[in-house]
Amino acid sequence: MTNHRSGFVAIIGRPNVGKSTLLNALLGQKVAAVSPRPQTTRRRQLGILTIENAQIVFVDTPGIHQPRHKLGEFLNYEAEEALDGVDVILWLVDSSSAPTEDDLRIAELLNKISPRTTRLLVLNKIDTLGADEGSARSEEYVKLWNQASVKKVSAAKRLGLGELLETLIQSLPERPPEFPEEQITDSYERDIAADLLREACLIQLRDEVPHSLAVRVDEFKERENGMAYIAATIFVERESQKGIVIGEGGKMLKSIGSAARKEIEEMGGRKVFLELRVKVSKDWRDNQNALNQFGYGKRK
Repeated sequence: MTNHRSGFVAIIGRPNVGKSTLLNALLGQKVAAVSPRPQTTRRRQLGILTIENAQIVFVDTPGIHQPRHKLGEFLNYEAEEALDGVDVILWLVDSSSAPTEDDLRIAELLNKISPRTTRLLVLNKIDTLGADEGSARSEEYVKLWNQASVKKVSAAKRLGLGELLETLIQSLPERPPEFPEEQITDSYERDIAADLLREACLIQLRDEVPHSLAVRVDEFKERENGMAYIAATIFVERESQKGIVIGEGGKMLKSIGSAARKEIEEMGGRKVFLELRVKVSKDWRDNQNALNQFGYGKRK
């Protein structure tokens, strides 16, 4: 295949800067869970964009931060491992705020990466800034990673994405595609369903619960009538959190289920019967056995 470009682009950044929103916007469809809460993304996930003469394999990553428990350590590990062997590192920053301690931590990590890897600093949320403020903010981040090219976008408003894509394509080596044209992610449908269910929890619940949540899909079956049957368990760390997730008369759990079912049906293109239950797994974020059970064990 002549003049075809293909390669891997790692999207890295601190929590809640819009990495998954950017991925979904570039792909033109939803493959990654998104919520206003930090650390919505907990695993590396590929988003595959195939267009004429090019295939870009995006690697969405958890936000890098100062970990407070074993889950946080795993999230940082997932993000840092994603940098190994990629063709382009895309550092996404929130241009509406000055660099934070987490940004400084990321800059220190990135400055150790081989200069042979293409570096792209992308300022998100540019729609929130005036021209002068945007230039000043850009300089703050460029000082942290001064060998990178700079692009400005608004993932939520879909501003600057065309120019960003063109830059990414030109940064990739000439080689055949890595994946079939019709494939858009490496995640199984049941894994995406679990993430969409956790996304619904994050959006519906108050601040003290979301980070303590884990979701396990126990059954995912295709029924003869074309529907999908999904049974899932929502895990929390304390009994008091269980009551919050269920809500008075089960209202909160019903709201979570309704929101999640809508997203899962849109993703799969078919009706879904979703059965939920809530369990307590005490302090699971610092329990390695529980982390392994929920899929947060380090890859060998």
